[in-house]
Amino acid sequence: MRRVAAVILALSAGACANSSPTSPTAPSPSTTTPIRGASRLSAAQLTAWFNGRQPQPAGSYVASVGVSELTLIYIEEGAAEGVAGDIAFAQSVLETGWFRFGGVVPASFNNFAGIGATDTDPSPARFVDARTGVRAQIQHLRAYADPTAVTCTMPPLNNPCVDPRFALVVPKGKARTWEEMGNGNWSTAATYSSSVLRLYEEALAFGGTR
Repeated sequence: MRRVAAVILALSAGACANSSPTSPTAPSPSTTTPIRGASRLSAAQLTAWFNGRQPQPAGSYVASVGVSELTLIYIEEGAAEGVAGDIAFAQSVLETGWFRFGGVVPASFNNFAGIGATDTDPSPARFVDARTGVRAQIQHLRAYADPTAVTCTMPPLNNPCVDPRFALVVPKGKARTWEEMGNGNWSTAATYSSSVLRLYEEALAFGGTR
């Protein structure tokens, strides 16, 4: 499971500091947010939110590609597998601490979702470039959300398999919504899903989509 507790605490502190009247609230517990589906935000909207939200996180952005290129990759790779790439980007913001990294996964690994960085034996996966790292994250999300994605092959996937932990999601389709994430699904943190969705709600509000 992923080491996200410290990042979640940091994000919670940042959310308290950003107390403008337009700050979004966390999604209602009765809401369900499918992992699969179309993105509601464009790459340009995600980039504008990332660069424009206040307060800005401490530290320097150190991902291997610029944020405008990275958001475009998320939208494209998400669309290829029928996964909402905009929410996957919000997940990566949480996992990497706004792409400042600093944990067990260095920026050079192009691993934006803590894949392999388990609590018991942290062996984070390393990917050759940013697109491959995003693709692995998207494929891993599809494994959680799609019961028909029984093997990491083409088909059912629409791109070559790059997720080294695809087979470990058993059964496939075990968590079809973001509200089911955490507590052992992707992360051990009980607040994992709400932390991801809080960031996504903030992005939607910033872009005027919420």
